[in-house]
Amino acid sequence: MNKEQWEKEVIEPTLKRFAERKARFETSSGIEIDRLAVPADENGDYAARLGYPGEYPFTRGVQPTMYRGRFWTMRQYAGFSTAKESNERYKFLLAQGQTGLSVAFDLPTQIGYDSDDPMALGEVGKVGVSIPSLDDMAVLLDGIPLDKVSISMTINAPAAILLAMVIAVGKRQGVPMHKLRGTIQNDILKEYIARGTYIFPPKPSMRLITDVFDFCAREVPNWNTISVSGYHIREAGCTAVQEIAFTLANGIAYVQAAVDAGLDIDQFADQISFFFNSHNNFLEEIAKFRAARRLWADIMRHRFGAKKPQSWRLRFHTQTAGSTLTAQQPENNVVRVALQALAAVLGGTQSLHTNGRDEALSLPTEDAVQIALRTQQIIAYEIGVADTIDPLAGSYYLEQLTDELESRARAYIEAIDGMGGALTAVETGYIQNEIQEAAYRYQRGLEDGEEVVVGVNRFVQDENVKIDLMKLNPAIEEAQRARLAALRQRRDNSKVAELRTQLAAAAQTRENLLPLFVTCVENDMTLGEICHTLRGVWGEYQPTF
Repeated sequence: MNKEQWEKEVIEPTLKRFAERKARFETSSGIEIDRLAVPADENGDYAARLGYPGEYPFTRGVQPTMYRGRFWTMRQYAGFSTAKESNERYKFLLAQGQTGLSVAFDLPTQIGYDSDDPMALGEVGKVGVSIPSLDDMAVLLDGIPLDKVSISMTINAPAAILLAMVIAVGKRQGVPMHKLRGTIQNDILKEYIARGTYIFPPKPSMRLITDVFDFCAREVPNWNTISVSGYHIREAGCTAVQEIAFTLANGIAYVQAAVDAGLDIDQFADQISFFFNSHNNFLEEIAKFRAARRLWADIMRHRFGAKKPQSWRLRFHTQTAGSTLTAQQPENNVVRVALQALAAVLGGTQSLHTNGRDEALSLPTEDAVQIALRTQQIIAYEIGVADTIDPLAGSYYLEQLTDELESRARAYIEAIDGMGGALTAVETGYIQNEIQEAAYRYQRGLEDGEEVVVGVNRFVQDENVKIDLMKLNPAIEEAQRARLAALRQRRDNSKVAELRTQLAAAAQTRENLLPLFVTCVENDMTLGEICHTLRGVWGEYQPTF
């Protein structure tokens, strides 16, 4: 294929369905901006390695017109305190021009405990919103039209249960499942690797993931059933190469588990999404996204034999790097975030979260969140990088870096394959050890002065940081306990007991658990009760290395 063929066979049909943002794109000097710049010789290596947007191997983007058609989804990761307070923050963000919601849950919710569980003491509403019941989810999403606003949820071990709550709230709103749009993170392997908010052992955890794949392929087709997350692996200290390799190795494990469970790859593959970090090395990060896209296309097409081009696409959300934010000279974080966000856009992200300048000190304030969102809007509307596709393609350095990152990541994946796959590499501690070594090397460089962090180990100044910080009301926890007590008093507890028995029995079969989860939450069984029932059958994961 050459550019003329691409425009005729791909672009013309696309434009009949989805018009571009403008009839004519031009620079401030009136120079018309070409949709896609290509070399004079489009044959040979160019066609094989870069190709055309929307076409295999997707190096230059997964959509034919990319941001000329529509900007990336602008999300701000938010959630704190109670469902009511978080709902108010979401409505504020939507009013400021955010185009999708991204929900942060508190630690008890992430690991399957209710707000009144002794294990939740002191943690309710601290790092995210507390959602132990369907009532809380209904308050969280009150006034949010679920058929129009995409909902992304950073939840893993109990992801299927939180999805069941969204489905149930959608039914209350009159929104059928097939119209729901959003993402659950649902990536348990990276919890074993980097974050630690796991509940169950690997085998039943993988079963929950394949249940979600199967159910959503049939019933919730516009929902991304997993967001395979390199972000947290990078936050733990890995390199860009390792972020690609370990993320895609985990993705391979999920696809293989689903295939082994009897699912048709072309029925579920296009509901898989990814989540990457945008770190400080500007050009390496752009190359990283391009290399990951090309590598995943090859894996899906040739390793798994997926037939549909949609199954080969790596679609991803990006968040700027929280680990790079500094408590010292926090205003510098605005600059860091802007450059990291620009790298994500130049790398072709489908969705983006920009961190607040104060997140090294506390949850972000409204002012910080607004500046972070405005950063995305300035990149989208003011500086022109979204007017042509993959504008840095053809740079000698960028293409060399893209190839090198792909090659090194592929070598890691082959090594992990040789061990028996990502699950074995996690269980033996191989991936964790590789990350720890990379983090140690970086820390040594920081202490030796070879790595520079402005305001921390160079260009330091005496300062008294004066910045308004987010403060949470300590009465939140008691209020949540009272809500749960009232819920347990008014619900049909005999029905809940019956459902717990039914759930324990179903967990020992191969029955898809999603429909039962929906029934459970609709009958006011709490998140903690569901998870404790499953703990009784499956046990809890204990690291062995």
